[in-house]
Amino acid sequence: MINYESVKPWLFKLQPESAHHLVECVLRLPNFCPIPFNSFLSSHFISDAILTQELFGRTFYNPIGLGAGFDKNATMVRGIQDLGFGFTEIGTLTPKPQEGNPKPRMFRHIQEESIQNAMGFNNEGLLKVQKRLKKIYPFTTPIGVNIGKNKVTPESQAINDYTTLIKALHSLGDYLVINISSPNTPGLRDLQNEEFITRLFAEAKAITNKPILLKIAPDMSVEDAVLLTKMAVDKGADGIIATNTTVDYSLVKEPKDIGGLSGGVLKEKSFKIFEAIAKELYGKTILISVGGIDSAQEAYKRIKAGASLVQIYSGLIFHGPDMIRDINLQLIELLKADGYTNITQAIGADRK
Repeated sequence: MINYESVKPWLFKLQPESAHHLVECVLRLPNFCPIPFNSFLSSHFISDAILTQELFGRTFYNPIGLGAGFDKNATMVRGIQDLGFGFTEIGTLTPKPQEGNPKPRMFRHIQEESIQNAMGFNNEGLLKVQKRLKKIYPFTTPIGVNIGKNKVTPESQAINDYTTLIKALHSLGDYLVINISSPNTPGLRDLQNEEFITRLFAEAKAITNKPILLKIAPDMSVEDAVLLTKMAVDKGADGIIATNTTVDYSLVKEPKDIGGLSGGVLKEKSFKIFEAIAKELYGKTILISVGGIDSAQEAYKRIKAGASLVQIYSGLIFHGPDMIRDINLQLIELLKADGYTNITQAIGADRK
């Protein structure tokens, strides 16, 4: 096995997006040649019964998922499972292919273990990804599909982009995620309002019975976040993912003036929003926490606050693939230390 700490300095000499493309090339290899990766899968994929739960009609063998934005085009699903993730979320997908924002558009804040990205929903578009998903779905671990609108689509027509994607993809994933919280598509966050969400979920629920979740931004007030998510659940959302990236550039020493921040600097802000939402919605819907999770202790904190699942992205970049295995193994110890025999007993323990 390659030691990530020995590789990381070389990866970090590359531009972040170039490093990502290199990692993608490696993680696509199991699609064509899985045998060399089987040993990594057996050593890194933790599926202890204490971590197993049933959600969305699927078995989640462990609660650690890869957040949207890493595998935009569903090219790495097998490789991501080999890293040890219990589920993955592809996308964000848009109906038409789009290049995204001008480069450079991804930046590392190494001291803060954070990433700033202004990608702009760069992806290959619905048709290519739909074809790819048809070849692999259903998969052995759950797949979420994160969807958004094209940049050129006006706000008045945005709902058509979402319903087009739902119609085409609802049978090719285990849950769908409505992304109206990225800061990198102009006007997208303006869709975080009652009128749009009411209409969207009404139309979405007429299309499919597949679970549909709403992903929210961390930059609204706690009160607004609670009101928005409560309203979304009332209108038909099957879960809430909190949170997307933040545009609070004061959190890093040398910020760029574009994009959103993820990673370590998002930890406190993301948890504050998540906990407020959980106080209102725990037990009423499925909650997924994402933002700055980089250890078993932080994951367990989110679980006890009410998260059935957690997602990681930036932590993987700074700590490497062993991180997923280590978090799951340490979660098992934390659960046992508190006397739990299954993770479902710990979910929302701080709310009870």
